[in-house]
Amino acid sequence: MIKLTYLGHACFTLEDEKHKIIFDPFLSGNPLAKRSSEDIKVEAVLVSHGHGDHLGDAINIAKSNNAVIIAPFELAMYCQKKGANVHPMHIGGSYNFDFGRVKLTIAHHGSAVVDEQITYTGNPCGFVVSFSGKNVYHSGDTGLFSDMKLIGQMNRLDVALIPIGDNFTMGVEDAVKAVEFLKPKLVIPMHFDTFDVIKQDPQVFAKKLKGSKSKVKILKIGESYNP
Repeated sequence: MIKLTYLGHACFTLEDEKHKIIFDPFLSGNPLAKRSSEDIKVEAVLVSHGHGDHLGDAINIAKSNNAVIIAPFELAMYCQKKGANVHPMHIGGSYNFDFGRVKLTIAHHGSAVVDEQITYTGNPCGFVVSFSGKNVYHSGDTGLFSDMKLIGQMNRLDVALIPIGDNFTMGVEDAVKAVEFLKPKLVIPMHFDTFDVIKQDPQVFAKKLKGSKSKVKILKIGESYNP
């Protein structure tokens, strides 16, 4: 049995009896986060792109856990220069890790580390992770794209984690269409409410999918679910 835990924004942990991984660990600086990066114990950190609300605490978590960062090539090289262990990948590629298989998908967004200067970190991505017999799709930050149909056709998706916040990503209407394309058994909305500009009511999203074959589960921050 797998357990999926929502830590806020686009950050989730995925675990079973033997393995635990984390997606986009934006904890420090997240006004809604309830966990500290020091509390996180994982073997792999999957990072969809270089923006601070997704790269977040990935490097520190990887270093403190002797964990590997799995990310698109340019972002992985950035993390390696900061002292992290990395496994670089690119869109369309897949790889078998001890915890399961990871495939990178396209995402329509940007990717850069923005501090004193802007450091380009390649293409953003999404992930299809085959973990303990389940296929979990974490879309990363993205707009709607028609190839989501292919992702759904080529992967029997047990769970899809998709943004609904609008402004930087899909909003509610486009996220509903994404679910139609992906056809997951379960969809969990993410990337909303963290900042005022992405405030959304996830219940509106759920109501628009009433009658769909895809079940909607709205997780509170810190809540876990066994899909």
